[in-house]
Amino acid sequence: MSLNRYSFELARSPQDIRAYFRLRKAIFSAEQGLFTNHDQDDIDAAAYPIIAVEQHVIAGRRVVGVVRIYETESRLWYGGRLGVHPDYRRVGRIGQGLIYKAVTTANTWGCDRFLATVQLQNVRFFQRLHWQSLAEISLCNRPHHRMEADLAYYPAGNEPRPTFPLTGRQVC
Repeated sequence: MSLNRYSFELARSPQDIRAYFRLRKAIFSAEQGLFTNHDQDDIDAAAYPIIAVEQHVIAGRRVVGVVRIYETESRLWYGGRLGVHPDYRRVGRIGQGLIYKAVTTANTWGCDRFLATVQLQNVRFFQRLHWQSLAEISLCNRPHHRMEADLAYYPAGNEPRPTFPLTGRQVC
C-alpha cells in the first residue's frame, strides 16, 4: 500500500463526521470494550475531529483512522481517541500521520503544550515520535500514561481554524 493513498485532514462533511464517530465506536466500544454503547462525551462538542482517509479510485473515500484535538485552556491542547481501523494497522504510518496532523494543527492554532492520555501498549510508539511520559495513570481501569509532545518536532502549518464546532454532540 502506498502512503500517497492517504490524506490526513479535519473532518468537515456530515459523511466524514459520521464515519469518524462510527470508527471510534467500533474501536473503543466494540473492539476494546472501554465504553458500553459509544465513546462520545462532552469534549466532542468542542473538539476538532481529524481523519485519515484512504483515497481509492474505485471505492472512493474511506475513513481509516481518527483522532480529536481540543483546547482545555488558552494554549493548552489535548489529543485523544486516536484509533486506526484494524485492516490498516499494518500500514504503520497512519497512526503517525494522525499524530503529526493533530499536533501540527494545534501548534498552528497557538499551542504552547500538547498532551495526550496514551494506553500503555502505545507508549513506546509515542516516545519514538518525540513524546515524553509525564505520569502513569489509570483510566477505565486500564494503565495509561499522560504524555507531552515535543513541539519543536511538530512545526506549525497553515491549517485555518474553523470558526464553528465541527461535530457537536451526536450519537451515531
